[in-house]
Amino acid sequence: MSDLSKPSDHAPASTGLWLAIRKAANRLQDWFVIQSPAVRLTVLALAVLIPATAIYSFTLIQKQAAVAEQVKTMAVAGKAGEALWTLNDKLPVVFGAGSVLGFLENNPVERITVIYKPLMWNVSERIILIESQGKQHAYYPSDMETKIFADKAVTAPWGGKLVFVPREELSATSLELLERLDQRFAGARPQSEKDGWKAGVSGALSAALTLGVLGFLYFQLKGQFKSLKFIEPAQVQGSIDDLVGMDDIKAEVAQIKDQYLRRAEYAEYGISKTFNVMFSGPAGTGKTKLASYLAKELRLPILFHSAANLETGFVAGGSNTLGRIMAMAKRRKRCIVFLDEAQDLFMKRGGRRKFDDDTANTLLAVLDGVRSRKEAEIIWIVASNFNSETMKMDEAMLRRFQMKVDFRMPNREERLAIIGHYLGQRADKVLPDLDLRHLVEVTEGRSPADLETIVNQAGITAVQAGDMIGADTLMQAAERVLVGNVNTHTTKERERDRRIIAVHEWGHFLVDLEHERKLASGNWQQILAEMKTIKISLKANPRTNALGFVFHKQGSNLLKTKGDIEHDVRVLLGGMANEELFFGEEGTTNGAHNDITRVTQLLHHAVGEMGMYRKTRLNFGALAQDGHGGDREVDEETRSIMEAQSERLYGETKAVLARLMLLTEHLVGKLLEAGEMSLNEALFEIRSFEAG
Repeated sequence: MSDLSKPSDHAPASTGLWLAIRKAANRLQDWFVIQSPAVRLTVLALAVLIPATAIYSFTLIQKQAAVAEQVKTMAVAGKAGEALWTLNDKLPVVFGAGSVLGFLENNPVERITVIYKPLMWNVSERIILIESQGKQHAYYPSDMETKIFADKAVTAPWGGKLVFVPREELSATSLELLERLDQRFAGARPQSEKDGWKAGVSGALSAALTLGVLGFLYFQLKGQFKSLKFIEPAQVQGSIDDLVGMDDIKAEVAQIKDQYLRRAEYAEYGISKTFNVMFSGPAGTGKTKLASYLAKELRLPILFHSAANLETGFVAGGSNTLGRIMAMAKRRKRCIVFLDEAQDLFMKRGGRRKFDDDTANTLLAVLDGVRSRKEAEIIWIVASNFNSETMKMDEAMLRRFQMKVDFRMPNREERLAIIGHYLGQRADKVLPDLDLRHLVEVTEGRSPADLETIVNQAGITAVQAGDMIGADTLMQAAERVLVGNVNTHTTKERERDRRIIAVHEWGHFLVDLEHERKLASGNWQQILAEMKTIKISLKANPRTNALGFVFHKQGSNLLKTKGDIEHDVRVLLGGMANEELFFGEEGTTNGAHNDITRVTQLLHHAVGEMGMYRKTRLNFGALAQDGHGGDREVDEETRSIMEAQSERLYGETKAVLARLMLLTEHLVGKLLEAGEMSLNEALFEIRSFEAG
């Protein structure tokens, strides 16, 4: 539609990796803003701690690697190729007496070899071999003694005779010597070495806790965004042009878009209320699609959530969920929040469960006009499947919406356009020059979603049959969608039931036929066009628990006259009346239960609500609905009028069918043979019977 302009071509497109990064960042921020302060502080601490420890570890590793490289390049002054870290294995080794420092102070020293093995970053294991007077004296100093030894080595005369040898660089002979020394000094090892395994376990535990916290956050985010997540405009598939028809509804949406884009200009005229929009109407009419297309047109992210799922099962669950939604919306500043299936939130408060009222009260507070400028840029769209004309709604809730868009079922031209649109999407699999008029008539009162389902079902049937989509395929799909699955096995072996069902269904059909013959003055083409019946079948229908059915199209007349209502009642009574004519009063069955229920509702509407057949024109049913003390039970006068009219109409129906018993017998035989008959086949049999 021209009023809903397309996004400009030069707009930045967020696709690929950048879009994925933005989505992940937005989800993380949305999760963060709805958490408690304690959870936020914990997440921030982890966010600082994890990279800090990682950087520290990386720095140490780099430093160790650099030192190791430098050590490898070191050379000893003297003979070429002589390594610094070698032991003089020609001298005998004895265990030193006293302390290391005492020995060094009192004896001449030729060389001091420190053999070390790193345990951790700042802890190592060391054995000291002191060459003195033709022997090597072995010592295993404590941590404290090692520190004093290191401090004195800076100024002591023996400091220049120190040689440090890494244990892993020793020869096999030297390692055998070290193994004997290890056994001797095993009980004297420092506590820092003994606790080395504890440090390893502690590090592993720390890593496990870090991974556990990260896993918790992952599953929190994953569970959270199954129900609460914003959809970016680039993620919305399709456009406003995909909604065929509904020009009046799209014009309302165009007004919303214009008012939002030019809200500063509207504010100059005193129009500065919040953008709260109410979508109402039958299911399947495109409310959700239109909201998503509006978000795409305005380049706004949109959050979809079912109002029926606001409650979490905990105290104040619905209120808390709305609070989280509001926090996420505030963070984005400009966005759309779409609450679907919000029937319960529109019902009058009081007399319901308390938590239902709490949720409604919270929504009222969210939708009110006392907001900051930032919050005023949030569009709230709340959708329900009924409107204020068909159901009493809470007045305070209704006042919160500056705009109300009432969705409706498509008319004849729109249904034709919608079916053509969906067929056009698979045009190479559709037979050319299809006549869709019959299908359009059959789908009177059906939603665009139903029409899409019919076309999809026709495609499935065509694939299974290996054929193109044609008029017959579409009608089969319409029957499957509108009537339901049918089967012949339920009644195939029950001859008595099949005959009763045939008599019953022909009763409905023939009463309707006689009425149409009078209106058409015997014009069979007009009768074919006006008859509502499409097919009579003896197949069982599990959806209605019926052992047979009549597939018919809906009437297009929105206004019903008194004569129309009486005709509908006669048609409904035709099944039971025919049973009585053929099988006697004792032979009538409970197969007419649904018919009698609908007759009762029609007559109560005519007598109790419209005041027909009586002098007064009062709707007593409205008193009970409004809670003004009206009795829900039908009063005696209404009951007596309904009974009298029912008897009269039943008698008239029975009289019509009594004249057609021979024709009925002929049609019953044909239907029992065929199992089902279309309108064309039925009219052909009737004309043949009358001509013969």
